[in-house]
Amino acid sequence: MKSGGNTNTKLILVHPYIQKQTSSNRLWLLAFVSFFTIAFLLTLLYTTDTIISSKNSSVVSSVVNSAVSNTPTSQLPTSAINALLHYASRSNDSFHMSYGEMKSISDVLRRCAPPCNLLVFGLTHETLLWKSLNHNGRTVYIEENRYYAAYFEEIHPEIEVFDVQYTTKAREARELVSAVKEAARNECRPVQNLLFSDCKLGLNDLPNHVYDLDWDVILVDGPRGDGGDVPGRMSSIFTAAVLPGAKIRRNHKTHVFVHDYYREIERLCGDEFLCRENLVESNDMLAHYVLERMDKNSTHFCRDRKKRSASPSA
Repeated sequence: MKSGGNTNTKLILVHPYIQKQTSSNRLWLLAFVSFFTIAFLLTLLYTTDTIISSKNSSVVSSVVNSAVSNTPTSQLPTSAINALLHYASRSNDSFHMSYGEMKSISDVLRRCAPPCNLLVFGLTHETLLWKSLNHNGRTVYIEENRYYAAYFEEIHPEIEVFDVQYTTKAREARELVSAVKEAARNECRPVQNLLFSDCKLGLNDLPNHVYDLDWDVILVDGPRGDGGDVPGRMSSIFTAAVLPGAKIRRNHKTHVFVHDYYREIERLCGDEFLCRENLVESNDMLAHYVLERMDKNSTHFCRDRKKRSASPSA
């Protein structure tokens, strides 16, 4: 029997772990590539949608701006004004104005030659409405609550609002009005710069430009006036009467609206400082006065009182 020669036999042993590791690496690679492919596609789709959305927004904005700029004196279109009044009057807020009240103010703002200066006492449900209706004009708000004023300005940075500290009490209304009438020749005269006033009802801590501007429309809807310990609206109505006195341009008029006219203080101060001869429209909720330029040496708010004081029988 022939014996076999030297043979170099090599045995290759393939461990199952090596096969599993190779397969696992391929799966990880495939997952990695798939992930980045999906991410790339999603990014591409999002970018495309953003570009299209941006273009659409620009088109809408340009159309709105074009519609506004093509209207006379760059005012809001009538359809836009009517829509704003409609939805504002349908609010669930129980303290909002009626459609008729808002429309009375809106009609005056529409006739106001731009840029129209609107001063509003009180932040209310209609605050954003007045800003929108006074398109291309300047709207300034005076608010008694400094914290609410700061909060409102933070969420609506386009709103110009200043806080003021009222020192009056509604229960003192008649005493304060009597004191002002007695001081009408001195610190409470009808024509003066309130920035330097010592009158008890004059607001003298507002920003300087509030006293310098020619106000076309003033709305008194604040501060609170529905109780004895609240400030009442004596100061805001007195200030609304004095502010236009020396600033009204020749042949120019200032429209003053007083809301909640059914209340005693609003009627009392309206009669004393804004005057019945200037009252052009009123109902239980809203009074509309039109003030003309006063003589700088005047010592009476109302012309009829001046006539009575000048008569021998007075």
